[in-house]
Amino acid sequence: MTGDLTCAIGDIHGCRAMLDALLDRCRLYAGERTMRFVFLGDYIDRGPDSRGVIATLIALRELNPAGVVCLRGNHEEIMLEAAATGNDEQWRRNGADTTLASYGVATAGELPAEHLSWFAALPASFDDGRRFFVHAGVDPDRPLDAQDAHDLVWIREPFLSQPHDYGRLIVHGHTPQKNGRPDMRGWRLNLDTAAVYGGRLTAAIFDDTRREPIALLNDLSDLS
Repeated sequence: MTGDLTCAIGDIHGCRAMLDALLDRCRLYAGERTMRFVFLGDYIDRGPDSRGVIATLIALRELNPAGVVCLRGNHEEIMLEAAATGNDEQWRRNGADTTLASYGVATAGELPAEHLSWFAALPASFDDGRRFFVHAGVDPDRPLDAQDAHDLVWIREPFLSQPHDYGRLIVHGHTPQKNGRPDMRGWRLNLDTAAVYGGRLTAAIFDDTRREPIALLNDLSDLS
């Protein structure tokens, strides 16, 4: 098998050990082929090592800027709002304490400046021509090039339950699948397999022959 690959990885939520294991599995699968990584957001909160996750992602991007895409999730968004306003009430309701502990700080504003800048620069979507990668989903009533930024990181309904031909497979996370398996529908693929809730961390591998994944992996096994 030849050709470049794309690997999309679902919500990490501070689970660095799972991330390290899954990256190893993805690289093993790729072999000699070039692999682009697309991370779907929600890197922080609830899990034990948010700082380690961010350090890993930053290092990956520094080694291969063109081959690593990190998207913004709603947890990054509420953390940035807490840092900008000094009001961290919403963030703390969503798992901030574990993130702050991993950084050894008390407030969002005390996070390292280089990490805050990295968070602020995260895009909300990535389109490779066959797949549209995003954290939460899209509004079925809007074309992909006219989506509302809030929807891209927060939406659930009607996106999750309303079949729609977007001209792309929408690859997303945000809504945990408590059975630990990705949710593949005709119009979307949900890769949030509840890593921080006792599930697994999942990746979908794509090539240029079709828009659906050619393989599904998690940090422990091959799901395909």
